[in-house]
Amino acid sequence: MRVIVLAIGRLKAGPETELCERYRKRAAQAGRNLGVRDVELVEIRESRADSAEKRQLEESIALANLIPEAAITVLLDEKGESLGSAGLTEKIRLWRDEGRPALVFIIGGPDGLAPSLRDKAKMTLAFGAATWPHQLVRIMLLEQIYRAVTILGGHPYHRA
Repeated sequence: MRVIVLAIGRLKAGPETELCERYRKRAAQAGRNLGVRDVELVEIRESRADSAEKRQLEESIALANLIPEAAITVLLDEKGESLGSAGLTEKIRLWRDEGRPALVFIIGGPDGLAPSLRDKAKMTLAFGAATWPHQLVRIMLLEQIYRAVTILGGHPYHRA
């Protein structure tokens, strides 16, 4: 199973980008023997449309075009379900064991995502009730993916 993080906006070079890449590489490497073929981060340019509704629609179309067929789609949103690391790991284990070709996490832009994309999602995930900057959400998500892979592999990184 491929794990793909689709994110609106591009991070500039700096510590956030370095930390994202560190967790992405760790997750990809740790997951190889556990049925996780790769962990990818794909950044999509923010729409420059003149209204929030148009930006939301353009960005959602760009995201939808990158979702592989039969993939599980998880949207990140502060109104989503809050799961602990073990809960997220169990979801990932279930989807992997179902033989899904890909698991796609989507981080929308500042204007959110179109209802049509929201309707296609299997799950909406929140990192608590707070609203987080998109740069931090990427880091937190990639760290949680790495943590899930280490839990699946029995690695002591996660000490619960």
